[in-house]
Amino acid sequence: MSKALRLSEKWFQRGLWLVALVFASFLIGLGSTLVGDLPRVESVPALDDFMDRQAAQAARDSVQAGERQAQDHADALEQARLKLQVAQSDVGAQRQSFANWIATRRATERAEQDPELLARTRALDELHQRERAARAELERQQQALLDARQSVEQARRTLADMQRNAQGAYEQALRVQELRVFGYRLALTLPLLALAGWLFARQRQSRWWPFVWGFILFAVFVFFVELVPYLPSYGGYVRYTVGIVATVLVGRWAIVALQRYLERQRAAEAQPDAQRRAELGYDTALARLAKGVCPGCERTVDLKDGRTDFCPHCGIGLFDRCGPCQARKSAFARFCPACGSSAASPSPAAMALPHN
Repeated sequence: MSKALRLSEKWFQRGLWLVALVFASFLIGLGSTLVGDLPRVESVPALDDFMDRQAAQAARDSVQAGERQAQDHADALEQARLKLQVAQSDVGAQRQSFANWIATRRATERAEQDPELLARTRALDELHQRERAARAELERQQQALLDARQSVEQARRTLADMQRNAQGAYEQALRVQELRVFGYRLALTLPLLALAGWLFARQRQSRWWPFVWGFILFAVFVFFVELVPYLPSYGGYVRYTVGIVATVLVGRWAIVALQRYLERQRAAEAQPDAQRRAELGYDTALARLAKGVCPGCERTVDLKDGRTDFCPHCGIGLFDRCGPCQARKSAFARFCPACGSSAASPSPAAMALPHN
């Protein structure tokens, strides 16, 4: 149809399509914001909502307290281990010194060295006692650390059991909320889609068509982008069922529309030639002729052979003669391309006939 439009009309058409796209983009932005905010209508359930809150909090507190105690005992254990190492080192050094002194004592066998022997023995005993005390502290810290870690593991197991028991109810609540939010989206989307279908059927060629098409694009986007991705799955049954139903509905509409179109074509082909040409739009007829098809039945016709004046399929007149100059011209042209006369101008022979 664009070849039959004036140049200014083409640019106006493109500008109006731009208006339709801009209008649709703003509607899509508004719709996306609204659909995105729908989940905020309800509070999102949490796993703690399906657990004994006091028991769960007590288990978490036990875990945190146990972890702090385990860290404290780990630090104390490290200090005890260092003290034991120091004590063991002191005992080793003192034992070596004592062994050396004993060797000297045996060599000299001096009686006056007996008090020093007792003193060295007592010193060595004290170091052994310190070593035993350090070892006992190390073992005590190891036991305390083990107790703290076992306490933490017990609290974690308790909390995990509570979470596992609440998981089923939590997932069920999420599914129910998902269905409710999907219901909100569906309640918002279906009226828009129905209105878009009505506008497409009744108003797509009205004077306000840019806004009509903008709204149609918006409704299609909302349905396929804002609704379909949130369609519940349930193993694919819901999606496949909805796809089958949508395909059947669209297919039925297409079949019915095709049958109605063919009936209209058959009814139009049964009308007189002049009436058929009068009912065809000027721009529509020129656009179909430019494509090499019959304006009446839309079948392919050879229009360049110079001899085909009527459609061989439906019989509608395609070319006739100009009344004043008898030049061959399109039967749908409003003026003769050879002499510029109006297509309604009578022929010279008709003008010469006497009038009663």
